[in-house]
Amino acid sequence: MHDATPRERFTALVQRGEADIDLAEAALLIAAEAYPRLDVTRHLAALDRLADAAEPRLSGATSDLARARVLIHFLAAEQRFSGNQGDYHDVRNSFLNEVLERRTGIPITLALVYIEVGRRLGLPMVGIGFPGHFLVKLAGVEDIVIDPFFGCILDEQACAERLRSVVGQEATFDRRLLRAATAKEILVRMLRNLKQIYLQARELKPALACSERILLVEPELAHELRDRGLLYHQLECYAAAQLDLQRFLSLVPGDDSADAIRDKLIEIRRHGGTTLH
Repeated sequence: MHDATPRERFTALVQRGEADIDLAEAALLIAAEAYPRLDVTRHLAALDRLADAAEPRLSGATSDLARARVLIHFLAAEQRFSGNQGDYHDVRNSFLNEVLERRTGIPITLALVYIEVGRRLGLPMVGIGFPGHFLVKLAGVEDIVIDPFFGCILDEQACAERLRSVVGQEATFDRRLLRAATAKEILVRMLRNLKQIYLQARELKPALACSERILLVEPELAHELRDRGLLYHQLECYAAAQLDLQRFLSLVPGDDSADAIRDKLIEIRRHGGTTLH
């Protein structure tokens, strides 16, 4: 029996219940498609070592706020995990193995370090799919919101300012924006970030691989089916493109892009795509 590929392992992992998805392992399996020699176990052990080193520092912290401050100081100041402001779109920022080795990344991969180290320490850290910039919070009586990119705690006013800078000055902050993201939502957002980097670089096959994995996590995401279909079309995989685009139209026939997709399907049939009913 052959060893399971990273894609096969990722598929098996995301088919578990939310509570049983190991985010760090899933993120490393995403990276393993770009790094064929990647040793997932070695990088999981690096997270274990970070937690072991942080644990003694937490012994004197008696409140959630104190624990959050200790963790931030340990990861941001001592271990020097910080946002890559100089080269935000470097693809390495999206791979957890690189973030662990280089100590720099984008908000969502740095958030993953905080979540995973926190989990190993018994600290209930969860991700927040905040508009424009992924955050984490230490869930407790009063949730404590942390920005891993800048290594700081955000109060409600700071969150509101962040929202206005992304959405516009008329935006109204609502605490529901700080809801905990599910494991699957985090993985989808990671893969969409990565897909966007590949698309900007016109690397269509790696972009398609991201789209495929997003749909392994959430098979009925209509707009992802559309995007994968359009990538298949660009790669001249016309039958696969037709299947995805027709599925998209069946899910959201009134979407703003539906007419353009219908035109694309006519074009695909001219290229020899099969007629499906």
